[in-house]
Order: sequence, then structure tokens, then C-alpha cells
Amino acid sequence: MQTLSEYYKQWIVNWETRLADRDTNRVVRPLDWGWEWSRDWPVASSCHPASGPERENLLAELNNAIVARSDTFFAYKTPSDFRLDGDSLFFTSPVKTGVASNNRVRARWFPAGRRGAVVVLPQWNADQGSHNALCCIFNLVGISALRLSLPYHDVRKPAETERADYAVSANLCRTLDAGRQAVADARSCLDWLESQGYSKLGIVGTSLGSCYAYLASAHDERLKVNVFNHCSTTFAEVVWTGQATRHVRAGLDADLSLDRLRRFWMAISPIAYAEKLARWPKKSLFIYARYDLTFLPQFSRQIIAESLRLHLDTKVAVLPCGHYTCGETPFKFLDAYYISSFLDSAFDAV
Repeated sequence: MQTLSEYYKQWIVNWETRLADRDTNRVVRPLDWGWEWSRDWPVASSCHPASGPERENLLAELNNAIVARSDTFFAYKTPSDFRLDGDSLFFTSPVKTGVASNNRVRARWFPAGRRGAVVVLPQWNADQGSHNALCCIFNLVGISALRLSLPYHDVRKPAETERADYAVSANLCRTLDAGRQAVADARSCLDWLESQGYSKLGIVGTSLGSCYAYLASAHDERLKVNVFNHCSTTFAEVVWTGQATRHVRAGLDADLSLDRLRRFWMAISPIAYAEKLARWPKKSLFIYARYDLTFLPQFSRQIIAESLRLHLDTKVAVLPCGHYTCGETPFKFLDAYYISSFLDSAFDAV
């Protein structure tokens, strides 16, 4: 006979699965090494073998080089064309891609005085309205928010795609490049916030946005307050085991294993930069969901354990739901409470 907790878990899992299966426009794309996306990387090799084990070794070595020289890889030049039009900030991304719409960055501005400001990075496939209500909640506690449209998302999405496929896909180097661009765009937002008189800065990332937020904070001393809403260790683990990325794995499964994919995407994996995050004093909140089928809880607990091992100023919140259900009533209100109350106290202390 099932206990009440077992019934509850099954109810959440069933609900989570229904929500995950709503989208019917997921496209399985075949493995593509995508070497052309690495041409402008400061640590890339100009010689890319066409096939065989040399190709795998090169990409693995390239990831190792990026991790070792990540301050160079994630370096950027401050945009010179910031333009605030109503509540929308526009600028040209410091990372140029072959997709014109993606090179023009949009961020929505939610001002609330000078107490502090956060850059908000939503989840994968977020539309223009996602996280706007959360930004309004931040305003209630006196914190301004700049909600960034991620690379290849909403207004930045290429015309030929229905989803933000170019951000996370079976194209290995393009996925790496999207992470590099997201970090540059987020740090550019910090530049603009400083120009507006903000000195206390933070970042709030959810799901894919949480990964990007971790990378940005590990490479930018200005980010004193972090919220990693759904967190994990390596990019490959999430893609390989997650419910939301089954179609991405389907394009990789015939050619790669998890161990190999982990080496190819280590450069955009939070666990690779835990010690770099520890270079500066920061206050961080890690949030994960107990029944998450997309960011499996064991991976969340591992990145949290690494933070605690390094004696970082770390708080942890656990949601009694899953990944998709986190955006549903009542869990979205609980999540918003954890985030806003943490920001409220953390900005007082920095």
C-alpha cells in the first residue's frame, strides 16, 4: 500500500509529465560538430579535423583550454549603442553570430529606485512575458530588474525555428557559443546598470538561465548576489537525463555517450567554475525541486555540495514539486517567495 508521500510524488510526476508533453514542435536534429561557430573564440584552433578520434580529442582539448583560460573566453567589450526605448533596453551583443536577429539584444527594464538591481535570465524557450511578474515582485521589495532575452529566444529567435533550438541542440559548438554569448550579454547589462547609478548588482537565473547566471557570476566580481533557480553540475548531464531535452539526446545518442558529451560541453558547465566563483565574496541561493525530472535532484545536490565544500556563502531552498510544475500554482508563488525574500536580505548585507 502506498504512503501519502508516495501518492504525492506520483501525482507530481504525472503532472510534470503532462506539462512536459504539451509541446509537440520539438525537432530532433542530428549531431553537428559546428566548428564554424568556434572561429572567433579567443582560445580556438584554426585547424578542425573532419572526422575520426582526432576530432573528438580536439573538441575535448578545446574545452579544457577554455576552462583554463575562461576569463579570456568570457571576456567582452562593452556595447557602445545602449538605447532605452520605453521599458525596453536594446544593444548589439558583444558576441557576433551569423543570425542577425540574435545579434540585437533586448532586455525589459523594471526600475524601483537605487537600492540594488538584478539581471534576470529566464528558462529555455521562455517567451517575452516569462518572468515579468517575478520582476514586478522584486520591485515590491525595492529591487530593480533587467529581464534579458536569452540568445536565440523570443525576439532574437531565427525565423526558421519555432523554439530556441539554437541555444541548446545537437550542434556542439553552437551550443557552446550560445553560452559564451549569454554571459557577454548578461555582463553588458551590468555595464548599463552601472551607468544608471547602480552599485549593488545581482543575477537571477532559472533553468538554462541558472547555468548562464553561474557562468557570468564566476567571471564577474560585480555580481554580489546570485539566485540559481534550478541548478545542476554539468550541461551534458542535464541534456542527457532531462525530460525536457529528450529530443536533443535523440540526435546525439547514436554517435555519442554521456562521458564524451560531458567533455565536449564542460566549458559551459557550472561545476567547472566553482572555484572561480569562490574568488570573490558573494551571497548565493540555490533552489532545486525534489521531484524534478529535467534537472535531476542528485545533480543539484552535487553543485550545492561543491559550494559548501568551498565555504561559499550559500543558502538552499527545496521546492516540493518538479521542473515544469514550479511554474504552476501554488509552487510558483513559493518559488517567488524564496527568491524575493533572499534578495531582500542579501542586498541589505552587501
